[in-house]
Amino acid sequence: MEKDRQETLKIGLVGYGRMGRLVKETIEKTSGVECAGIVSPEYNSELGQIGGKLDVIIDFSHPSNLDMIVSYAEKNHTPVVFATTGYSAEQIKEIEQLSQTVPVVYTANFSLGITVFQQVLRQITPVLRDVFDIEIIEKHHKMKLDSPSGTAKMLLQAVEEGREYEKKYGREGFGKRGDEIGIHSVRGGTIAGEHTVLFAGEDEILEITHQAHSRQIFATGAVQAAKFAAGQNPDLYDMNDVLFKKEVTE
Repeated sequence: MEKDRQETLKIGLVGYGRMGRLVKETIEKTSGVECAGIVSPEYNSELGQIGGKLDVIIDFSHPSNLDMIVSYAEKNHTPVVFATTGYSAEQIKEIEQLSQTVPVVYTANFSLGITVFQQVLRQITPVLRDVFDIEIIEKHHKMKLDSPSGTAKMLLQAVEEGREYEKKYGREGFGKRGDEIGIHSVRGGTIAGEHTVLFAGEDEILEITHQAHSRQIFATGAVQAAKFAAGQNPDLYDMNDVLFKKEVTE
């Protein structure tokens, strides 16, 4: 059943790094939600130490916290917004399995622009792929741990719908280009995030680029996703569902 939207949602926040702090600030500025507690070295070591019932969990931490989150969510039937990247294939299966029990919003990027970017790629790639070479370039700050970014993988998935390519993660050595997509990562400074998909054809180039000028867009999206998840039935959702309001199914 859909939760009464007039109630204040109590959010448990996992992770209190740059993004975690920004999510907490965003929660404090957003009506209808409150931060009930934080899991991080300086606060609580697990969700069970937060007093009271949590309505939603937002995770902006590290893949090593997945088992703890899944255990709590299953036991307490708590919706989860997963904003952490760098999960293994096995961990993604855990997330998918959890979504059979509770509502789960899982995506590598919570911005509106990236969501639309994916939609555009699904439309134009089938038209261009036979005569254009495709490359993906992503840039992030020097503190980012995973490479390539989760968002780059999302864009790659959109490009590959209907046809699988050989993947080249960076290039070195000699050899002609095959039926492949190059994925390239840049790390440096304080870049919040930039993603480009390049279509290179004969005598013409088409580039589509998304730039994140602030991490605020991700925090805002995560809080929006938390409010969405609280009113859903168990299933696996992404930002397409959040932004375009997928209906609750009884």
